This record gives sequence, structure tokens and C-alpha cells, in this order.
Amino acid sequence: MKEKLMIVSLGLLPLIMVLGNSMLIPLLPSIQKSLHLSGVQTSLILSVFSIPAALCIPAVGILSDRYGRKKLIMYSLIVMIIGSLVAASSALVSSGSFAVLMAGRVIQGIGAAGTTTLAMALTGDVFTGEKRAKVLGILEVYNGAGKVVAPIIGATAALVVWYAAFFVYPLAAGAALVGIAMYVREAKTGSDSVSVGEYLKRAIGIVYDKRKSLFPLFFVGGLGLFLLFGILYYLSFLIEETYHIDGFFKGTAFLFPLGAMTLVSYWTGQRIKTDVVLMKKLMIVGMILLFVMFGVLTVIYTLPVLMFCLTVAFGGLGFVLPCINMMITSAASDEERGFIVSIYGTVRFLGVALGPVVFEVWMHTERLMFIYSFSLLAAGGLWVLYQLKIFSSAMGRRKVVQK
Repeated sequence: MKEKLMIVSLGLLPLIMVLGNSMLIPLLPSIQKSLHLSGVQTSLILSVFSIPAALCIPAVGILSDRYGRKKLIMYSLIVMIIGSLVAASSALVSSGSFAVLMAGRVIQGIGAAGTTTLAMALTGDVFTGEKRAKVLGILEVYNGAGKVVAPIIGATAALVVWYAAFFVYPLAAGAALVGIAMYVREAKTGSDSVSVGEYLKRAIGIVYDKRKSLFPLFFVGGLGLFLLFGILYYLSFLIEETYHIDGFFKGTAFLFPLGAMTLVSYWTGQRIKTDVVLMKKLMIVGMILLFVMFGVLTVIYTLPVLMFCLTVAFGGLGFVLPCINMMITSAASDEERGFIVSIYGTVRFLGVALGPVVFEVWMHTERLMFIYSFSLLAAGGLWVLYQLKIFSSAMGRRKVVQK
């Protein structure tokens, strides 16, 4: 029972991280009108959360390797609660409300640096073998489930006032804080016995030695989140401004692509176990689905076709992400896992940060937007397909080596 509660508590961390942006996506048009913002300023509401998180993740990973994951997770949740309250207070400021909102979002982002990445690293510390793969798959499911329910929560909250969504964060983070404190056990990483210089030298050496297998995985993971949040940003404005759908029903429009990703992520996490060959096959299937669906969207992108293609495409992403999580988490020993996983977390957050900003520019010419997305997928897919054989040979023919 305690192990189940520990897994639930760890699962709340990626869910909270996802709430940080996904809950605000359907609110962006309302926030833009209320605060009289430009398109670029509106996209920054998402990016100023993700950029500080991306910049802080490596430092948090290093500190967690030396001083413990649990302690850093709890501090991060407290910081996120403070940032949420600052962001909510922006609605009470008569002048400079955008600046206060940005400050709150930055603080939130700093706190978010210690959520998903440390949950993955701690899972790698505590669990081994097939259990590790299952729990990592569950974390990705919480991540996906957060993306599913967050737009609905945000759109529903907007029926009251747009800033009501910011009061959801302290409640969720508070629940996670209690769960982490009570049910999650600390795992000794062992890196506190070496100097910082020696630790960094060793960790960077691992990244360099495995760069040919890790870098394509980093890139595809970041690209997946870049496309996901960029498309969701585009979809938010398309649904409200073109089709005049808002409120709860607008939130449910995100249910199909995000629900598909969540269900496939869960299935993948339950099946891959430690089988590298199966991971490779599922990644190839996922990349093909993404590639084909975005290829279709370069030709036709009416709303029914768009929703169908995005549902299938992000279902494909559900194959890819759990496999990448397992490969990267198992690529290092306990002593350096926080650093290795933090690099991956940084790349993912950069994808989340850049998606809305880039798609704000791209979406004014929709066909080109899908052509650019298709081209990035082609480049990433070819790179990862070419390099996957290196990972397979490094990790063993059938089984991921458990560190």
C-alpha cells in the first residue's frame, strides 16, 4: 500500500508540472483581452515558465545527486506555491499587472525544475528492472493525464475569472508536498562522497561517451514537446477565434489528442519492461505516425482532419516518450543519474518554452507551419533511427542494463 502511495505521490509531480502551462492554454485569449497584450506577450506567459525551469534543471539535478532528491523536490514544491500566489495577485494590481504575472510565472518555473526530472531520477534510484519501466510509464501517464484534464480545468475556471486557475496550483502542490513527505523514501545517491569537480567530470564524461545514442533521444524528446505545446497554442486560438468555441467545451477539444497520448503512454510503459528491441520498434512506429500525420496536414488542415491527425500523431508520441524515458534513466548509475536526466529535462522544457513562441509566428501561415513541423520530424526521425542501433549495442541485445 505504501509503495502505491509513493508512486501516486511521484506521479503528482509531472502532473503539477504539466498544469503549469497546459491549464493556461485555453485561457490565453481571455488573458490577452483582459490585460491588453500583444501576441508575443501572450506567448511569453507560457515561455517564461518553461525557460527558468530549463535553466535551473541542471543545477537541481546536481544538487539532488549530492544532497538527496526528496529534499530538493519538497523545496521545489514550496517555491512553486509561492510563484502561483504571486501570479494570482497580478489580477489585484491596477498597474503593472503583466509584470507581476511574469514574475510569478518565473518563480513557478524555478519551482517546476524540481518536479518531473527529479521524479524520474528518484524512480531510477528506488526501482530496478521491469518495475522501473512500469513506474516510469506511470509517470508519463500522469504527465499525459495532466495535459488532458488541465485544459478542461483551465477553461472551466475561466468561466469565473481567468486568474482563478492560479489557485489550483497551490492546492495540487500542497497535496504533493504532503505525499512526498509521508510516503516517498530517500535513496542514497553516493555522489556526496566526491568533490563537485570530480562529480561533474564523471557525469560529463558519461554524456560525452554516450553522446551518439543520447543526443538523438534528447532531441526527439524535446521536439515532441515543442510540437505538442506549439500545436496546443495554435489550437487554442483557432478554436476560439475561428470557430467561437470557449469555456468547458473548448477544454474538451484538447481531450482527443492528449487522451490518445496518455492511453498509449500507459500501454507502452506496461509493455516495454527492459526490452530494448521492443523499445526501438515502438519508437519507430511512433515516429512514423507523427511523420505521416503531419505530412497529411501539409496538404489539408480543416478542423475535422486536423483533430484526427493530431489524435493519431500524439498517440504516436505516446509510444516514443516512455521509451526515451527508460533509455535515458537507465543510461547512468545512481551517482550521476540526476545530472543525465536533468539534461533531458532541460531539453524537454526548452521544447515547451519555444513551442508557443515559434508557433505564434508560424501560425499566421498555416501551411508553412505544418511544413516546418513536418521537416523537423523528418530530420529528427532520420537521426534517431540511424543512431538507435548504437544505443542497442551499448545497452545489450535484449535488456537494458540496470545500474
